[in-house]
Amino acid sequence: MKTPLTGRALKTFQTRMLDWFRAHQRDLPWRRGRDPYRIWVAEVMLQQTRIAAVMPYYQRFLTRFPSVQTLARAPEAEVLKLWSGLGYYSRARNLHRTAKIIVTRHNGKFPRTFNAALELPGIGAYTAAAVLSIAYDVPLAVLDGNVARVLARIKAVRGDLRAPKNWRALTAAAHNFLATHTPGDWNQSLMELGEVVCTPQSPRCQECPVAPHCCAYAQGLTNEIPTPRRKRAPVHMKIAAGILRDPHGRTLLVQDPGAHDTVLFSRMWQFPALEVTRNPKAELEAHLSKTLAITNISLEELPAARHGVTFRNITLLPFLANIPELPKRPRTRILPLTNLAKLPISSATRKIAAAALPMTR
Repeated sequence: MKTPLTGRALKTFQTRMLDWFRAHQRDLPWRRGRDPYRIWVAEVMLQQTRIAAVMPYYQRFLTRFPSVQTLARAPEAEVLKLWSGLGYYSRARNLHRTAKIIVTRHNGKFPRTFNAALELPGIGAYTAAAVLSIAYDVPLAVLDGNVARVLARIKAVRGDLRAPKNWRALTAAAHNFLATHTPGDWNQSLMELGEVVCTPQSPRCQECPVAPHCCAYAQGLTNEIPTPRRKRAPVHMKIAAGILRDPHGRTLLVQDPGAHDTVLFSRMWQFPALEVTRNPKAELEAHLSKTLAITNISLEELPAARHGVTFRNITLLPFLANIPELPKRPRTRILPLTNLAKLPISSATRKIAAAALPMTR
């Protein structure tokens, strides 16, 4: 039976974690200071996204928007363009909205209280606690998937960690374990441990600074905790997209909200497209006729591409059509096919365009 983590045992546990973190923490750009703006941008980018994927985006974003004021002044389209390819574009929109609020209501400073932070778009309990503790040393505990896994193993919590009873127990543990004298380093130490040592599969327990305090390790349960969550059954979709090209090599992009738009194209610029079932070519022809009054065109099928969004397995079906003149409609843009990067587009649109780009050279 492990000694309960209270009193002297808790102090030892905290000291080992903090010493390990200060000796082994990765050199990440948002850790090179305590600027709440840089920490907040990093935390938003890291939501549901791996650090390796975030790094190049973070560097480019901070180069273009080095302060909350520059972000607040920027057009949303420019913010989305820099975010293009990172996914979950509502994060970028909320980041932009929040920057405007911080400038106009909080004198350009991220608020210092938990309740004020929660009022900002896109800021939940985890992000608020992370920014406030790291930037301002506010004694707030964080709890996300990585931290929950660490605490579940320390306390040998079985079952689905997101089940209300378990999540309440882990929330209580996070608060009880918090090193209130240095909450920022403490929270980051738990995040770091979950990222590099206490991993979902094959945790490196021999390298763990707090293995002596871990109930799951003592009981040989580290590969059984946490219990894997049930994955949602995959949904298979087919999206047909029309790449319209005029004699000057220009193409047409639209903003065309539809059943697939918020999932796949994130309300950004896209090729005319729709979800199809049995006859993609005919269905796309009908869509182009209905939405853009384009008829009597010859659609050439291009190589398909695969795309994944959460539980959706999507097959992208690009079709190329050479037409004498591109239609001019509201919410459309005409530009060279090779210049799509000038607009905010999703990675799905990039994949569709890639099918036609070799033909333009």
